[in-house]
Amino acid sequence: MDQALPASGTYVCHGITWASGDPRLLLAPTPDGPLVYAPVTGRRLGYQVSGTGRWCTGRYRFADRVRVEAVACPDQAPAEAGGQCAACTGRDDFRFAHRFHDGGHVPAALAAYMAQPHWLYLATFADGTTKIGTAAEPRKRSRLDEQGALIATYLARSADGRAVRYLEDALTRRLGLTQTVRAAAKLTALAELRDLAPARAAHQQHLDRATEALSGLNAPATAEPWTPPGEGDLLRTPEPGRALYPHDPRTGEHGLTVLSCLGSQVLATLDGDSEQLPYLLDLGVLKGWRIVLGEQFSSPPAAVQSALF
Repeated sequence: MDQALPASGTYVCHGITWASGDPRLLLAPTPDGPLVYAPVTGRRLGYQVSGTGRWCTGRYRFADRVRVEAVACPDQAPAEAGGQCAACTGRDDFRFAHRFHDGGHVPAALAAYMAQPHWLYLATFADGTTKIGTAAEPRKRSRLDEQGALIATYLARSADGRAVRYLEDALTRRLGLTQTVRAAAKLTALAELRDLAPARAAHQQHLDRATEALSGLNAPATAEPWTPPGEGDLLRTPEPGRALYPHDPRTGEHGLTVLSCLGSQVLATLDGDSEQLPYLLDLGVLKGWRIVLGEQFSSPPAAVQSALF
C-alpha cells in the first residue's frame, strides 16, 4: 500500500483507514479503478467537494478466513441507509457481525472469520470517556489505532468472536461502559485537552473495575497496554489555544497540511497561516463525499487568531 496522495482527480472518499499501519485517506477513483490508500501525515491536502449528496462507500469482503478488505461500490451509486447502496448492502456479509452472538443469519465466511481469536479492549478519550470494544486478531492493532483514543488497554484474548462479544455485553451491563463514542465528541474533547491526568485516572479506574468484573465472569484479565502510534503524538499533547477548524470540510474547497493524526482527527495548518495555531478537524466526515483533489484548492480565510502571550 505504498501510494502517494494523488495530485489530481475525482474520488469518492471512504474516510481514514489505519489498515496499513499508518493513517491513510481511502479513495475510490471516479468513474472506476482500484482503491487508493493515500498517506496524509506531513502532506498537504487540497480538495474541493463535488456535489451535495453522499455516495456509496462499498462494502467489506472476506479476503480469506481471517481478514476482511474494503471494496469500492462498482456502480458508484448514491448512498442509502448506512452509507451504502442497496446492492452493496445486500452483498456485505460482514454486516451480520454486530449481532453474530445473538443468533440469526450467519454466512459461512463470517462464521469462519468469527471463529478466530478476538481481543477485548478499553479505550479512553481526551475527556475521560471510556468505551469497551472488540477486535479480531488481525485487527488487534489497527482497530485501536483508528479509535482516536488517548489511552487504551487490551483486557483479554478470547477464543472466538462469539465469546468476546458476550464479555463485551456483560461489562457494558455491569459497569455502564459505552460501546460507541461519537466522532464529534472526540474532536471537542481534543480541542479542550489541557491535562492528561484526568483521562489517565479515568482509564485506570475503569481498568480496575473491568479486571474485577472479568474475574467474576471466570475470564481473568490479561491487561496489555496499547502503544499509541507516533502519528498522533502532537494531538495527545495538551496544548492551550487550539481551535476547531472554522469551515465545514464537506462543502467548498480546502487546503491544509496535516501535522498529526489520531484516529480520523487531524491537526493541520492552513496555507499562509504561519501566525495562527493549528486547527483541529475530523477527516472522517468526508466519508461518502465526492472530492476533487488539486494543489490549486485552498481554505477560506480563518477569523481565529493565535494567542499573543
